[in-house]
Amino acid sequence: MNVFYSETHRRHNPPFEVFDGGVRVPYLENPDRMDRILRALLKSNWAKILEPLDFGLDPILAVHDKEYIDFLASCWVKWLASKPQDPAVFLPATFALRRHPQKPKSLLGRGGYYIMDLSACIVEGTYEAALTSANCALSAADAVRGGQLSAFALCRPPGHHAGRDYAGGYCFINNAAVAAHQLSTYGRVAVIDVDYHCGNGTQDIFYKRDDVLTISIHADPDFEYPHYSGYAQERGKDKGLGFHRNFPLPKGAGDEAYLSVVDRAVEIIQRCKPDYLVVSAGMDIYADDPLGTIKVSSTGIRKVGERIAALNLPSVIVMEGGYNNEALGENIVSFLEGFR
Repeated sequence: MNVFYSETHRRHNPPFEVFDGGVRVPYLENPDRMDRILRALLKSNWAKILEPLDFGLDPILAVHDKEYIDFLASCWVKWLASKPQDPAVFLPATFALRRHPQKPKSLLGRGGYYIMDLSACIVEGTYEAALTSANCALSAADAVRGGQLSAFALCRPPGHHAGRDYAGGYCFINNAAVAAHQLSTYGRVAVIDVDYHCGNGTQDIFYKRDDVLTISIHADPDFEYPHYSGYAQERGKDKGLGFHRNFPLPKGAGDEAYLSVVDRAVEIIQRCKPDYLVVSAGMDIYADDPLGTIKVSSTGIRKVGERIAALNLPSVIVMEGGYNNEALGENIVSFLEGFR
């Protein structure tokens, strides 16, 4: 299996993020995650690690607002030029309610408009790392278009919380959505998101489209991030009505409950008869993940991968979350085994 990966991700390494209540904690979405995954992949006899190609901005601007991408590109230089008291990271203190969509001219005002939360920290290398991460997903899509049955995009930063014009949840450019849109120019696409958190950004991007089916299995947003998206009644809009499905799960859902929902999602995908599949693979469904309350075992994660792979579709698997670094490498390798 071709695995697309770049060391550029290391340039995005914020020193902290801000948890509920304003507590600064070490950044959980850190380079060590990739090191653990790479070590596990290199122990296998099937992973071929490749540098991504550069596809330029056009595939990214096909799913993201240009002014938002311009903001990501220029934010750090403008932040340093403003001579902040603490230049360690760019984070706004005021966030826009999208009921009032006026975009101010100031950097901090735009930051609050384009950033959803206090985990989407911007540092000097964030934009470059996000671009390269998207190119990993596009390279995997290109490999699948070229005849490979599956390819793995080892993306960092992840992407599924990034919407058309906002960052959030460690995500800046929606890697899975960029790959899915690219593939949609060649045929019908289904996206299945098995991260612990709702793929709200992917939902946002494709919500009014009928050429990309999107499905997200996640912890119920009634108690879990991102809170304002991911409910079962959200089914798409306009011509996209019926082309999005959310499966919110309660705290403590284990292997049996999770796999039952995966089976339902697989049936929906089968009925849609897509030409391509994009999988947002979040390993924070693991029982001992520090950010999760869903209790899927390592064996369960392997079975999730096997059941999705049984669709036998040309598949792009995109790395999303997963923050138990000790188990992360083995869990993603187990998940990928079914796709070989």
